[in-house]
Amino acid sequence: MERPYDVTVIGGGPGGLAAALKADEAGAHVLLIEREARLGGILKQCIHDGFGLIRYGERLSGPEYVERFTDSFRQRTIACLLQTFVTAIDQRKDGFLLTVVNAHGVMEYRTKTIVLATGCRERTARQVAIHGTRPAGIFTAGTAQHLVNLSGQMPTKRCVILGSGDIGLIMARRLTLEGAEVAGVYEVKPEPSGLRRNIAQCLEDYDIPLHLSQTVTRVFGDSRLEAVEVARVDSSMRPVPGTEKIIGCDALILSVGLIPENEIAETLKVPMDRGTKGPVCNSDFMTCVPGVFSCGNALHVSDLVDYVSESGELAGAAAACYRPEADCKEDVPLLPDGSLQYIVPQKINVHDGKETVLYFRSRETVTDGTFVIEVDGKELFVKHYRNLRPPEMERIKVDFSGSGLREDARITVRIRQKEGAR
Repeated sequence: MERPYDVTVIGGGPGGLAAALKADEAGAHVLLIEREARLGGILKQCIHDGFGLIRYGERLSGPEYVERFTDSFRQRTIACLLQTFVTAIDQRKDGFLLTVVNAHGVMEYRTKTIVLATGCRERTARQVAIHGTRPAGIFTAGTAQHLVNLSGQMPTKRCVILGSGDIGLIMARRLTLEGAEVAGVYEVKPEPSGLRRNIAQCLEDYDIPLHLSQTVTRVFGDSRLEAVEVARVDSSMRPVPGTEKIIGCDALILSVGLIPENEIAETLKVPMDRGTKGPVCNSDFMTCVPGVFSCGNALHVSDLVDYVSESGELAGAAAACYRPEADCKEDVPLLPDGSLQYIVPQKINVHDGKETVLYFRSRETVTDGTFVIEVDGKELFVKHYRNLRPPEMERIKVDFSGSGLREDARITVRIRQKEGAR
């Protein structure tokens, strides 16, 4: 058996590519495993622009953005297995033994550390409990995007979009540009779930109606979708009787949320965060299983690919420098209150002498709010925000090195809202 790899990255999207490149730059012996035939992840089908504004200061399409990483990846001749699936991971004293399968058969690889960059998946119709028949014509937004952008096929002439997530908003514009009619975008929540720029650029600019506090309750059709039933919902998001309306259409596009892909993490018994649906990790992006790191949308769903790449680089660099004697017991948890949906990472290593990158989302829309981190009751970090929205993730950098952080420290995190503001 060949010598073990120092870092094995599972997933070849923007997060995995960034992790592999950074680990290689740090001098690690790196292997990247990708289940598809090409690197790039979901960005291969994202032909709209808006990527790379933070990282490069340019408006790039998805393929243009990821090409910068794949070009660097090929130049560095990092070991890579395409169309390869990880079927088992066994934890050993000196690391991990990975069993993979591809066209060449079943193989085993040893590695000291693992970076999970497996991305996320879309919720489906069955997961949002829509009643009715099971006709053709019900697609997730990502599937519709793949059909139009990669396969050159139009899945609809007149559609309804359920959910105002960013992919759904982008597909509302894309389908309109290709000649389809979008009857409307329906959102069960009282406010949109996508970025404000996508609401403006994808709906308002094309006069596509957005209906808030409404949802699809039923579908009609035998072999092909013929219509959907929509209804208003109350404050508990339950349909209000008597508000039903039938809309004729041949397709229903679902943009009802993303779920981090963590089946591999679960087989390793990695503890998960209820808020992110991803692994609990420390400031090095290492999970509670020593030697296993997580990044990108597998860790938590990000709004911007720039932050996916950033977390990949941080995880890759940390994995390359990992030493087995590192003790997870030296991690101090961050304790957010009910004003936050989540904060990542969830723990801080007391020996970290560098600034820590933190990502968080507010639970509700807040105007004139102040984000506060306290260590043992003393304010360490304070930042004022004019507006915080749950769909828009925030990023900050905090230096914990001067706080005298100890293993028994209590770190609390909250959003303090100005009295009378909302």
